[in-house]
Amino acid sequence: MKFSTRDRYALRLMAELANHPDALVPLKEISETQQISLKYLEQIITPLAKAGLVASVRGAQGGYRLARPDTDITAGEILRAVEGELTAIPCLGANAECPRRNQCQTLDFWCGLNDLINQYVDGITLAKLRTMNRNQD
Repeated sequence: MKFSTRDRYALRLMAELANHPDALVPLKEISETQQISLKYLEQIITPLAKAGLVASVRGAQGGYRLARPDTDITAGEILRAVEGELTAIPCLGANAECPRRNQCQTLDFWCGLNDLINQYVDGITLAKLRTMNRNQD
């Protein structure tokens, strides 16, 4: 499974919002801080808002904020908002019709991998994501 630039940027955008829990943050500020194109962030923020993960306020003092506490938003929710289903292989999708499903000898392997991926991303909250550091001893 390969995660896209859109997925990576969505996580960075949400982590940046989590860094400012009591403020409205303009996308332009996130663009500058995270060095991500403003146009790209505008495309990413829409599905996050539709999923109820971010709230927006228009106007000169407007911006975006998390719609829920960072302890209540998981990486899985963010990734699904921008990407849709997270499946290890296409035939595990909700609407997939695989003619070999009943005779596939590798299906259990893919289902197990799929479960691990989803358990992991659903177990990482924004609060935890912000404190993770792969260089820690």
